[in-house]
Amino acid sequence: MRAIRRTWWAWAALSSLLVALTFGCGPKVNYDYSKEPDPRAGGFVIGPTDVLQVNVWKNEELSGRMRVRPDGSITMPLIGELKAAGLTPEKLRDRIVARLAQYIKEETAIVTVNVVEVNSYKIHVVGRVEHPGMFSPRDFITVLDAVALAGGPTRFARTDSIIVIRRDPSGAQRKIPFVYSQVISGSRLEMNITLLGGDTVVVP
Repeated sequence: MRAIRRTWWAWAALSSLLVALTFGCGPKVNYDYSKEPDPRAGGFVIGPTDVLQVNVWKNEELSGRMRVRPDGSITMPLIGELKAAGLTPEKLRDRIVARLAQYIKEETAIVTVNVVEVNSYKIHVVGRVEHPGMFSPRDFITVLDAVALAGGPTRFARTDSIIVIRRDPSGAQRKIPFVYSQVISGSRLEMNITLLGGDTVVVP
């Protein structure tokens, strides 16, 4: 019986060592993750199909809820068409105030802009996950969050070969490596970047 116990403990110790080695190693990745933008630092950026609530103080006719059109614009009474996509709510507010100042007294041009429906932040997760598809989170998520949102990797997934496909404003694509074992072990947390709208996480 003691021999069996010693054998079991030896096997358990070896298994623990193998797990530690597996999660502590993984492929060597040379990538400057610090160059990737963090959307949380600059505030939410309005996109097409987002729904905004614009309030103009003491002016119900100019206030209301409006959806950003696919071309990125909104239309407001009095000032007409205005580009909204690509701006934070604060920057859009400033532009509305500047346009309204041409028609109403500056002291009454008090405007607030709130995003009441986030529809433009779309992330794709494809490959060997339980529920691949497109997701529209209500807030910014990381690569690890996206994989979890898709139900996690399947048993056959090569999780140390995950990549994030990201498109630059110029239209060029780049691949950002993500080594699952190194992230969950805590050795390369910088890999767990915050995703941008339009990113695709590929789990091979």
